[in-house]
Amino acid sequence: MDVLTKLAKYPVFTIDDLMKFTGNKKTAYTQLNRLIKRDWVRKVRKNIYSVVNPTTGQIVATRYQIACAITDTAYISHHSAFEYYGLANQIFYEVYVSSETKFNHFEYEHVTYKYVASRMDEGIFEAKNTTGIRITDMERTVVDSIKDFNKIGGFEELLNCLEGIQYLDENKLKRYLDIYNIQGLYQRVGYLLDHYRKEMQLSKEFIKYCKSKIGKSRRYLVSEAKGNSFYNREWELMVPEGLFEITDQGGDIRV
Repeated sequence: MDVLTKLAKYPVFTIDDLMKFTGNKKTAYTQLNRLIKRDWVRKVRKNIYSVVNPTTGQIVATRYQIACAITDTAYISHHSAFEYYGLANQIFYEVYVSSETKFNHFEYEHVTYKYVASRMDEGIFEAKNTTGIRITDMERTVVDSIKDFNKIGGFEELLNCLEGIQYLDENKLKRYLDIYNIQGLYQRVGYLLDHYRKEMQLSKEFIKYCKSKIGKSRRYLVSEAKGNSFYNREWELMVPEGLFEITDQGGDIRV
């Protein structure tokens, strides 16, 4: 079995992977340069390579497999995790990659891979039936996306994603919320998931739990939407008028 056939079993590979078949680094680099010159292998970024599928003319690695190969601790999160689960309303030309090790944003084939600092190591698993993908579970994805919607994805897209969820494990939600331990996050998660409580099969006790953690500070649900907002006394939140109409009617938040 030649080297290319062996490498084809890897969605992405490094020079160390190639060394397993060549025996030493010098031979590995010689083989790699030969394969790249013949366009049988392409370089994605420093020390990340993928075999080219001769049928499609594209590399075999998906955007998600590339993302998870960037660092040893990299995993798919936020809106990109919703995309992977098939819940996203829009497919972005950005992949959000959480990692304990920082890396510089980079672009490959018109897709930008963006670093997000990893704030916890729970709620991450290896995807089944697909090699080389680590991703946040649904509950962690929801909490992270509500926490960071102003930086990642936007509020309207967040609501579109939440509408498609049919079940959430509330014990996991509590666990991730408690790790972050941010009063404003309990407020936003509690308020938003209360709206989808029946669809997501959440108990009233979970909503009460979120409510017990919010403190007495009044906050804006959407910090940019300070115009036509109303005060929700139950959650101590300033909420944009017609909030949940934006997904029903395909409109924008009115400010």
